[in-house]
Amino acid sequence: MSRFAYVNGVFHPHADASVHIEDRGYQLADGVYEVWAVFDGRLADAEGHFARLDRSLSELRIPAPMSRAALKIALKETLRRNRVRDGLVYLQVTRGVARRDHAFPAPGTPPSIVITAKSVDRAAAEAKAAKGAAVITVPENRWGRCDIKTVGLLPNVLAKQAAREAGAVEAWFVDDLGLVTEGASSNAWIIDKEGRLRTRDTQANILRGITRATLLQVIADEGLKLEERPFTVEEAKSAREAFITGAGTLVLPIVKVDNQVLGDGKPGPVAKRLRELYIQKVRAAAW
Repeated sequence: MSRFAYVNGVFHPHADASVHIEDRGYQLADGVYEVWAVFDGRLADAEGHFARLDRSLSELRIPAPMSRAALKIALKETLRRNRVRDGLVYLQVTRGVARRDHAFPAPGTPPSIVITAKSVDRAAAEAKAAKGAAVITVPENRWGRCDIKTVGLLPNVLAKQAAREAGAVEAWFVDDLGLVTEGASSNAWIIDKEGRLRTRDTQANILRGITRATLLQVIADEGLKLEERPFTVEEAKSAREAFITGAGTLVLPIVKVDNQVLGDGKPGPVAKRLRELYIQKVRAAAW
């Protein structure tokens, strides 16, 4: 199947799509991005991702490339042209093309926008979730504005590569106090020895995960005990269960932290149930 990419108002064959060499995203990581999960050709957690995109653009003072209504059309058309029923759609907005200079370009410089989409094998994803996955821990070395979903992801890239080389799916960043902040591309959760769900609060320089926010609603609806407070690596290793959340992973059970197997080495009942409930909720509300 041919793939297509949307670049600054025009659809191109994916293999031929390109951006200018002086695009500020390419040269300075001066841009933001969003990723939506797609179910049955529809966007999951749509409004949450749009709201976070607006916030990221505002925090970096990058003008919106188009109205939200127009952006919705572009996203849906990208999905249609790529025949994506279940998968992911990626959006990137940069400050635009200008002669290289650290300071902002002249007012009126139009932002650049790129949209791509790809299919995901949901059956394979469910098989992976049923088996559970591993994470490793790495020192926190990112900048102080991880709440902005910027394309400046080099520490995340190195952490994710370290995880891959260790046979893990994710790396959890650990701060100077020995507390887990979040994953390289996900939010981190445990169910501690007392049976309480725990995840770090979003005031602690972590990304305001949209999957995380929806799962909080699910947890409240189920009446489960939740504490938005950090946990140590040792608490994670002794937890009853653990999992990560994100648009790409949804709710993915974790069965090993570094070299420590959690419980009996199988996904726990709470994580498995939360995955089911999350998927049900976002599938029903997707558009």
